Amino acid sequence: MSVYVRRYTADDFESLLQIQKEAFPPPFPEDLWWSKEQIEAHVRTFPEGALIAEIDGEPAGSATGLIVRYTDEPHTWEDMAGGGYLTAHDPEGDTLYGIDVCVSPRFRGRGAAGALYSARKELVRELGLSRFTAGCRIPGYHRHAGEMTPEQYMEKVADGTMKDQVLTFAMKNGMTPLYVMRDYLDDEESCNCAVIAEWKPED
Repeated sequence: MSVYVRRYTADDFESLLQIQKEAFPPPFPEDLWWSKEQIEAHVRTFPEGALIAEIDGEPAGSATGLIVRYTDEPHTWEDMAGGGYLTAHDPEGDTLYGIDVCVSPRFRGRGAAGALYSARKELVRELGLSRFTAGCRIPGYHRHAGEMTPEQYMEKVADGTMKDQVLTFAMKNGMTPLYVMRDYLDDEESCNCAVIAEWKPED
């Protein structure tokens, strides 16, 4: 078994779509899967941030990012993703912002996601950026929404009291949870919330 991470191109669209369909089944909104036009925009705007992971030659996972100026102001996924077309990309920015990472369930546990995180960290170093930041889904939160706030849920995941499929994995890959962003994304499992997390080169 070997994991190989490379930049994706528009020719990878069908592979990328299949990964997303498998990684984000309903109730995740289908209109959030990448279109061919969006993939073309990613490749054209910031090819360095367009990554696909292959395991033994098969497409296993993908990740997309762009450069922005760091902000802790309220924002949504749409704001940072530039509507999915990376129109918010700022070549003079200081932060690599991850707008998606997904791995097909068929390949989970085989190193694809970790390889994508490592590739993003290396990109931060190569470009001399200050940090890698992302809004992490918290798909386990809906099971606890009646008994705690998303901030309390984040704290329990952060201290290891609870586990979340996405946030716990991000933490294992060096991400530090910072704060909850409400109304970040149309996501029933996360109750539309996300945890903004970051990794810095000195971490």
